[in-house]
Amino acid sequence: MDHLTGVPLADRTTLRLGGPAAQLVVARTESELVETVTEADARHLPVLILGGGSNVVVADEGFPGLVVVVATQGVVRTTAADGRVLVSAQAGVKWDDLVAEVTNDGLAGVEALSGIPGLVGATPIQNVGAYGQEVSDTVTEVRVLDRSSGRVTTMTPRDIGFTYRGSVFKGRADHVVLAVTYSLAASTTGGPVRYAELAAAVGVDVGGTAPVLDVRQAVLALRRGKGMVLDPADHDTWSAGSFFTNPVLTPEAAAALPAAAPRWPAPDGRVKVSAAWLIEQAGFFRGYGDGPVRLSGKHTLALTNRGAARTADLLALAREIRAGVRERYGVELVPEPVLVGCTL
Repeated sequence: MDHLTGVPLADRTTLRLGGPAAQLVVARTESELVETVTEADARHLPVLILGGGSNVVVADEGFPGLVVVVATQGVVRTTAADGRVLVSAQAGVKWDDLVAEVTNDGLAGVEALSGIPGLVGATPIQNVGAYGQEVSDTVTEVRVLDRSSGRVTTMTPRDIGFTYRGSVFKGRADHVVLAVTYSLAASTTGGPVRYAELAAAVGVDVGGTAPVLDVRQAVLALRRGKGMVLDPADHDTWSAGSFFTNPVLTPEAAAALPAAAPRWPAPDGRVKVSAAWLIEQAGFFRGYGDGPVRLSGKHTLALTNRGAARTADLLALAREIRAGVRERYGVELVPEPVLVGCTL
């Protein structure tokens, strides 16, 4: 394992923001990951588990304890009795590498999640989703380190309690995700396409189906157009992706919004509305801002580092946007990234 001190966390986040880690360890095997966290807990050290750094905002002051970088690798496939393929991946596997691998091999279920940065370990924490798919559609189990007992256990979807962009893992530190198993269909054709934008891109009606490779390529093209595929040369991608989640409102609250506000039914009877639409209609246009942090020039949901920003600059713009939407529409935007050592 690599043991380092004073490492700038800005170098390990897609926002390129964040102060130094007092200590940093790179864990390359599951046993190293378990042992490192367990030993740190026994010493009562503050621990931050860091994956791809694509969904985290770290304070300018950095992190005063131990940062454990998850770099574990390995993917195993088995075939279930019903013919579906179970794909078990270590937490440190790059998510889009896994999506590319399984779609190229004719497996369906995660093709609309192409191009999302980060690692496998983050997917159940956030219930990662896009274009009508969520990992909760396919996750069958998650192997975790239970930090309260120091034991490695397996959790099912019922244990995980998936919600929109969340789970029992989110906002808590009592479990470390070690590996995730997904159940995928052995099919070169994906499931029903649920978003009109994606349906148009692959040439089907909403609810129609298309080859998984076509869906993947269409999603990648759509995400690139919004600055949502990482590119070191493009400051519009120096972000944490969508900074705010789409609000999920009561039917009454959604009805109070203008008729033009995009909305979708949520499974619990509530209504999901577009955060990007609310932000733009509240006066925050693409490229908004005159400082080192601005809204992306391609998408109003992404707050971007233009190259000389501090975390304080990012939080200031996020607060301004949140207040503007609240004042205009009475809707409270909720940040999607994990905030480390800072608050909104």
